[in-house]
Amino acid sequence: MAGRNGRTVRDLRRANRTAVLQRLYFDGPLSRFELGPATGLSSGSVSNVVADLVADGLVEEAGSVDSDGGRPRTLLRVAPGSGHMIGVDVGETRVRVELFDLTLTELARAERPLAPQRYDVDVVVGHIRDGVAEVLGAAAVAPERLLGAGIGVPGIVEHTADRGAVVHGQTIGWDAVPLEALLRAGSPLPDTVPYLIDNGARTLGQAEMWFGAGRGARNAVVVLFGSGVGASLVTPEVEQGRAVEWGHLTVRVRGRRCRCGARGCLEAYAGAESLLARWREEGGRVPRTTAADDEETALTAMLAAAHPAGGESPDPVAVAVLEETAEYLGAGLSDLINLFQPERIIVGGWAGLQLGTRFLPAVRRHARSYALRHPAGKVTIDLGSLGPDAVTVGAAILPLAAFFTRGGRAPDPAPADPSPAWRTALEERAPR
Repeated sequence: MAGRNGRTVRDLRRANRTAVLQRLYFDGPLSRFELGPATGLSSGSVSNVVADLVADGLVEEAGSVDSDGGRPRTLLRVAPGSGHMIGVDVGETRVRVELFDLTLTELARAERPLAPQRYDVDVVVGHIRDGVAEVLGAAAVAPERLLGAGIGVPGIVEHTADRGAVVHGQTIGWDAVPLEALLRAGSPLPDTVPYLIDNGARTLGQAEMWFGAGRGARNAVVVLFGSGVGASLVTPEVEQGRAVEWGHLTVRVRGRRCRCGARGCLEAYAGAESLLARWREEGGRVPRTTAADDEETALTAMLAAAHPAGGESPDPVAVAVLEETAEYLGAGLSDLINLFQPERIIVGGWAGLQLGTRFLPAVRRHARSYALRHPAGKVTIDLGSLGPDAVTVGAAILPLAAFFTRGGRAPDPAPADPSPAWRTALEERAPR
């Protein structure tokens, strides 16, 4: 039966379960007494919901604390083993697959390298399938126990009614690739376990906003700096986060050719691939032992050449290219500052973290010199705190968010509306 606001009793129960689960997840362990004011529910409602969640195996006791003059209060927490999620990062150097328990503790991982500039769809799909099977086997987790497999990919993700998630990845040569349908065909997962696909910069942003350097901020931009560059925007108007193709902002008219085919994109100057290409083109001292197709190793060598140990002279070309790249990145960040006036800018991705604090002070300086003084004076620019696995963590949040929306219940049958349920969950940002 529906009430005046259109909500049924079932909707109300699900909302109450969601409220309790989220508070225990983000702030637990908590007692029943503490859950009342934390959720806004009556003591009776808290008791009923907790009893249901304990009976379902989703909540368990976690010790006790003394109360004022009364008997000790039992603490409750979300049971880590009551659910599992997979997070997948389809990066530009490798495919990384990680299995997590419900509290996002990593249980197993698998990695498959990708050949440089080779993003064959069948190869990537095969790597994902094999990686999923490998991590499930390593942790002895039955596929049907998964809440879902979240996948972060380069490019724009479109959700369609007939083909599921479709990826438009111009920089990697993917033109309307029906990735969800391809993964489902021959999948090691049962049909009841969903694949949830989104842009990798957005999954990185979601991870940092829920658990990392963005926690507590309302306005933030999370930047993914890898082979290319991307960003995720979170504002009060776009609370679930929105991937923005920041790497294809034009920073130089008739400039270098970008992987997307246009000229003068930020990515053509600031992505790790273009940074290394410019080092080689300008005669940098690239070590012979560095494989030309190993971007991460090559970037480490470039940083070492610019800041050598043992009294050696720095490579002037590496120094000049890194300094120029810092200016391009700072100028690109200034556009984000002027447009969106964020509280925080968080730099993540393997290249951003690898260059680290040596690179960041110059980026900050250039960002503030190019941006308007008022918004520049309010923003902080820092590295992400979740490390190189942030994209996979963010991808695993996609099924976790849907789990919260359902109040911990099993997934409903697929809706006719192609908008996935986990997007609704992300729009209702998790408590911090």
